[in-house]
Parts: sequence; structure tokens; C-alpha cells
Amino acid sequence: MSGLLVPDPSIGCTNEVTRQLVAAAFRTIRRRYVMARHQIAAALLDADGQVHVGLHVDAMVGRAAVCAEAGALSAARLVTDAELIAVAAVRYPKPTEAPTAKVVPPCGLCRELLFDHAPGLVAVISRPDGGTELTALGSLLPHKYVGSKWPAPVLPS
Repeated sequence: MSGLLVPDPSIGCTNEVTRQLVAAAFRTIRRRYVMARHQIAAALLDADGQVHVGLHVDAMVGRAAVCAEAGALSAARLVTDAELIAVAAVRYPKPTEAPTAKVVPPCGLCRELLFDHAPGLVAVISRPDGGTELTALGSLLPHKYVGSKWPAPVLPS
């Protein structure tokens, strides 16, 4: 855990879902931050109102690292089959950085993974003015890869 005094980024969130998810991700990463090991936490909201968190787990071999969103997805699927509604991720600052936690969008790999399991998911992203908004995951992933392992997800209309 870091000794920095870092303000909770959910304080500026105007949407209740956004505030809930950003706060859950921030509480998790504030408690579990370890420089070069755990930098990001994610929170997923399901249709039953439950929030599932995941922690970024870094590795010496970059490809072996696991993103926080993947951890949250796994945590959710361990306990429920409920539809997944929304996701938020928060990056905690290194001790050498300004003490500001930031909402970060899912990386490309997580966009693909989340879309495979929850094509109707919305993601919390930062706006240029410093606020946050909910954005359809599909709009962050305009050209989804479609393989042959299972049927392609049907996009929400």
C-alpha cells in the first residue's frame, strides 16, 4: 500500500453507477497498490446490483500479466451468471507521480475479452474536461475480432 494521500476520483462523478464503480475500484487499488505489481483495479456491476472487483497483476514477462478487468470478470463469473452492465478501472499513481488516481479505459485486449462475455457492457471513461461518462464498449471497439470458437455476439440495438 502506498503512503500517498490520494483523493478519491469518484467524488467528481455525477452519475450514480459511475460513482459506485469508480469508488469500488479506487478503494481496491488504494488498499492493494504495490508499485510495479498492482497498479490498476477494476469494478464490474452486474444486473443484480452486485459489484465485482479485480486487481491488475503484473509480471516480469509482460504477456503473463493479468489486467484488472479480466480479474473482475473472473470474480463475477465465479459467483453469478447475471448480465454484466458496466465496468470502471482506476490507476493509482506511483510515489514519484502527482497524487492523482485516474479513471482509465479498458485496454484493447480487455475490450475484446469483455465484449466476448458482455457485448452490451458500458465502460466508464474520462472526458477531456476531467469528468467521466459511460460509453458503450462497442463504441470503444469498432472492429471486433470474430473467430470461430463460438457464435459472434449480437450487438445491442
